[in-house]
Amino acid sequence: MFRTRLISGIVLVAVALVVLITGGPLLAAVLLAISIIGQNELYRALGIEDSGFSPLAGVGYLGCFLYYVIVISGAAAYNMTVLIAILIALMAVYVFTYPRYRTEQVTGAFFGVIYVAVMLSCIYELRIMEHGAYLVWLIFISSWGCDTCAYCVGMLIGKHKMSPKLSPKKSVEGAVGGVIGAAAIGAIYAAAISPQMEGGMHTVLSFALICAVGALISMVGDLAASAIKRNHGIKDYGKLIPGHGGILDRFDSVIFIAPAIYYLTQAIAGYFW
Repeated sequence: MFRTRLISGIVLVAVALVVLITGGPLLAAVLLAISIIGQNELYRALGIEDSGFSPLAGVGYLGCFLYYVIVISGAAAYNMTVLIAILIALMAVYVFTYPRYRTEQVTGAFFGVIYVAVMLSCIYELRIMEHGAYLVWLIFISSWGCDTCAYCVGMLIGKHKMSPKLSPKKSVEGAVGGVIGAAAIGAIYAAAISPQMEGGMHTVLSFALICAVGALISMVGDLAASAIKRNHGIKDYGKLIPGHGGILDRFDSVIFIAPAIYYLTQAIAGYFW
């Protein structure tokens, strides 16, 4: 199992390197595919979609596609318009297929668009920013760096459970180690690329801060995904990635970190680089 997980992890990192370095249409297409697969996993967990065709899920997928079209076209002013249109379309399906769906399934379908598609699209938004080729890596440093450091520290000195009922293996010590570790990796990364950012020490400090905040938020994303699985009695969202589960099992923290880091970098960019 460890070997399978390790090989899958290496492949994921290699794919991420190619896609994020290339950016542009390739990144947008990959994020769209990941978002639709992630929505499918969530819809199955919530009982919105099963083996047959679900009109409600179909509208959710269409909404995901339309949202990415808006994002790629740069027409950010219409983001809210698209989301409102998606909600109206979902409610129309609810009304005209009544009583096939319950209210919580309709809200779950809309939640899937926001939770997966909208939040993941922030990776593309960050990549196309000025210095985006460097900034986009902060998402993955925060997520994967925090996971690795938290695991190591937790294994070594973890004693106090962070969330005993939801995730009994996670410790407070591990969480602190994850935040500090992510901040340290962010600072090292900033020092390595500072000539390109032209921010010097300011870049090091800002990257450390961004990664620390991202690490904190990543834990919420991880636990939130676990809570949804526990509520619906499933172990993994899918089996797409050997040793890791589904898209949502692997990208649970990235989904939360992407918008946080996107807006945080926008807020502080003018001050630090």
